[in-house]
Amino acid sequence: MAASDLAIRVHDLGVRFRRNRRGRRSIKDLFAGSSRRSKPGEFWALRDVSFDVRPGESIGVVGRNGQGKSTLLKLVAGVLLPDEGGVDVNGGVAPLIEITGGFVGDLTVRENVKLTAGLHGMARAEVARRYDGIIEFAELHDFQDTPYKHLSNGMKVRLAFSVVSQLPEPILLVDEVLAVGDKAFREKCYRRIDELLAEGRTLFFVSHNERDLRRFCTRGLYLDKGALVLDGPLEEVLARYDADSGV
Repeated sequence: MAASDLAIRVHDLGVRFRRNRRGRRSIKDLFAGSSRRSKPGEFWALRDVSFDVRPGESIGVVGRNGQGKSTLLKLVAGVLLPDEGGVDVNGGVAPLIEITGGFVGDLTVRENVKLTAGLHGMARAEVARRYDGIIEFAELHDFQDTPYKHLSNGMKVRLAFSVVSQLPEPILLVDEVLAVGDKAFREKCYRRIDELLAEGRTLFFVSHNERDLRRFCTRGLYLDKGALVLDGPLEEVLARYDADSGV
């Protein structure tokens, strides 16, 4: 399939970190070969990762903590830049990763909705049209003029999900951000994800909950030590992951 017909193409992807902080490239590094040896304290969070994603696919990303799952989503979202290879994305992404990032503590809920939706590319008229629905979904009608910093963690997650899930982007990235929400709201969010998938959106879903993975995904990517161990039908990927984990 031609690259232009794909939702995402990941090719020879690699990203390197330093222990305890993100490694910064120097001018010298920019002209050095990608195969140069890592400096002391550096490690590859992902390396030699390649796969294609067709529009409308629902992909579950599995692996133990610290194996590159969240890093992969950040690379697809454009939050991180790769040190090797690349990520080609056709269309925008709605990133439900580090979900409360980008909100301003001293601004009110109302102001944050306008600011955050605008930063994600939503036109002012569209924000106004969707505003009441965002507030209703987040269950924050009585808190519209409350500073964001005074909201509970649960309220912050509700607001963030409500804003991001309204973005019309064709690719949805979800990284276990709903684990802190209460059960009733989490199910409400999952129904919203079902609606987005029914519209033909492409989904990347990171979760340790196999029931949730089976609900949304048909294909799986299994990452271990920064490498793509298996790419295939979700049930095969989960079986391999469980076997390696001794489950």
